[in-house]
Amino acid sequence: MTTTAHALRPATNVTTSTSPRRVWRRIGAVFAGLVTIFAVTTALDALLHATGVFPPASTTAPMSSALFLLAFAYRFVIDVAGCYLTARLAPDRPMRHALALGAIGLVLSIGGAVAVWDAGPAWYPIGLAASALPCAWLGARLYGAQ
Repeated sequence: MTTTAHALRPATNVTTSTSPRRVWRRIGAVFAGLVTIFAVTTALDALLHATGVFPPASTTAPMSSALFLLAFAYRFVIDVAGCYLTARLAPDRPMRHALALGAIGLVLSIGGAVAVWDAGPAWYPIGLAASALPCAWLGARLYGAQ
């Protein structure tokens, strides 16, 4: 049996490299998911306001609980899709990246709940905050199931 120089070199784990390029890819994966979630939910909100499904955005007309449930349902789906995108773009450890996005979503949802607590039913902002990490987990699991 012969020994080569290649066999004597210490093994390097390419997937856990902290090269600047890989770090930027990690940040970019989370940022892409976040921007996608913001863009799609904002566009869908605007569309539903413009088509009369939701009350006009320029008024302070209250929304019914059914409309808040509709908003929660499509936000849940969009959040899962955004976390799926983050997991897909992550250079490694897709679940960790999706959960990082979920943690950001949790913090932003809590901040939003505090800022607009009296704007609708209490279950809505609580539900958004409570669903942030499950959406992240589900998005990463759906990516991993392929």
